[in-house]
Amino acid sequence: MTGRPEAAPLVPALTPAWPDRAAWGTAPLLRAWQTAAIEQYFTRQPRDFLAVATPGAGKTTFALSVAAELLGRRLVDRITIVAPTEHLKLQWAEAAGRAGIPIDPTYAAGKGKTSTDYLGIAVTYAGVGVNPLAMRIRTERFKTLVILDEVHHAGDAMSWGEGVREAFEPATRRLALTGTPFRSDVNPIPFVTYAPGDDGIPRSVADFTYGYAHALADHVVRPVLFMAYSGEMQWRTRAGDEIAAQLGEPLTKDLTNQALRTALDPGGAWIPSVLTAADMRLSEVRRHVPDAGGLVIATDQDSARSYAKTLRQITGVAPALVLSDEKLASKKIAAFTTGDARWMVAVRMVSEGVDVPRLAVGVYATTTSTPLFFHQAVGRFVRARARGETASIFLPSVPTLLGHASEMEVERDHVLGRRITHEDDIFAAERELLAQAEAGDSASGDEGLPFEALGSEARFDRVLYDGGEFGHAGDVRVGSEEEMDFLGIPGLLEPDQMRELLQQRQSDRARKQRAVKPDPDTVVEVTTHEQLAILRRELNGLVAAWHHRTGQAHGITHAALRKECGGPAAAVANADQLQARILRVREWAARKTS
Repeated sequence: MTGRPEAAPLVPALTPAWPDRAAWGTAPLLRAWQTAAIEQYFTRQPRDFLAVATPGAGKTTFALSVAAELLGRRLVDRITIVAPTEHLKLQWAEAAGRAGIPIDPTYAAGKGKTSTDYLGIAVTYAGVGVNPLAMRIRTERFKTLVILDEVHHAGDAMSWGEGVREAFEPATRRLALTGTPFRSDVNPIPFVTYAPGDDGIPRSVADFTYGYAHALADHVVRPVLFMAYSGEMQWRTRAGDEIAAQLGEPLTKDLTNQALRTALDPGGAWIPSVLTAADMRLSEVRRHVPDAGGLVIATDQDSARSYAKTLRQITGVAPALVLSDEKLASKKIAAFTTGDARWMVAVRMVSEGVDVPRLAVGVYATTTSTPLFFHQAVGRFVRARARGETASIFLPSVPTLLGHASEMEVERDHVLGRRITHEDDIFAAERELLAQAEAGDSASGDEGLPFEALGSEARFDRVLYDGGEFGHAGDVRVGSEEEMDFLGIPGLLEPDQMRELLQQRQSDRARKQRAVKPDPDTVVEVTTHEQLAILRRELNGLVAAWHHRTGQAHGITHAALRKECGGPAAAVANADQLQARILRVREWAARKTS
């Protein structure tokens, strides 16, 4: 529910209008959505309350405001905060301290009593899973409010969910928070209510929802400019076959994963090209936002170290390198947050919940492509500080990631599973599992297979912004004037100004192409490789347009084209097969518009 109850406000309401808004974790006033959620909470007085708010909206401030009110009314006398990581425990304790609620982030299950100076503790989900009985005893001793931050993590492991349920079942109040689409598995999250939808499938029910679209309209979060890069990839498979393919073109799941891994290989040319472009974008942003920072999210620690080395070569300055197993990881993040360094490179340490408001440019250089991780990672860049700020995220031009980018404003619930609608359809479950395998929530499923990246080159593909696509369909070399048209967009622009500027750049590009169109009598010779690349880009552009017109998934369209026009599923289709598929899509589009 998102409606505002009639009860009088408990705290002064602060509208989302500029320039005065609440600072994270410290503000004496609240944003309008926080006030509305608090009013609803104290009107209903529930034992369990689930608040879903987009990353950057201020869930921490909301939760601590509720906690302070409950303590003031003596409805609870202790607070237990459960967070996903050790760093987030410290972050919660610092925010609570600024709100006048002393929290002990060093507590461990079985430790016993804490100092009487503290009103509560902060623990991790893993810590609760180790000794839930000790946490239960503590919960029973006091009237306890339990704050479950990013509650979907209670389903990361079966033992975690069971531990959370056992430890906090006696709690006086439980406040669950999340800012991302729920998990794609079928494990119910403890203390979350589920109700069947119109299709009979149980879905999570939030007590209060404040989505990205709403927060964007309220100027609470930044809009995101997604800069997608494609390019030619070459690799050798475990069978010894050498494959060359365009990143982002229709491939099987395994080939798509291998193409993505080739692009992200530190030894290729794709990563240095994209990091150079991202650093140029950061320089443009820093002309208007002097302390703006950038973050590279890597797949693993070896890649992170290599990316950091490349960035040092590009910028002349070593970036902050944050590895999760380092004792100083939290201190490095804190130092980067308060400093003015240009870049930080991390694996997963900064992907969720960590607050670095000055992050403005990101490079999504990880094979992890689940909706949950993608939205949490992008959430690190959307916290707005001043009017006109825009986040810029560089990412591989892979259908899964482009789909996530185009669906930033879609609100999701946790779906517990799907039922077979026809009793005699005994193969329905198998077909669904096959479809899920083909879709591939994560591109990292085959990382253990033998694989050798041979080479890569980057091409600027397109920009995704506000549900629209702008660019040149992967036909722009890195460092070209056309790429700079987008990298050089001013660092401070209103959303409407950004949209108009992108449309203008697109129109200018189209006019230039028409102006330099060769004489019809002139024969332009191209190699077979170039011809195939041109045809693939044209086909992918037409399929993308068909997707936006009909809603049909890219993979389904390509499968239908292969069935009707012939040719293999991989990237080795010849020119005749590609041309046949292009003609077929055009025929479909003509019938659709007639």
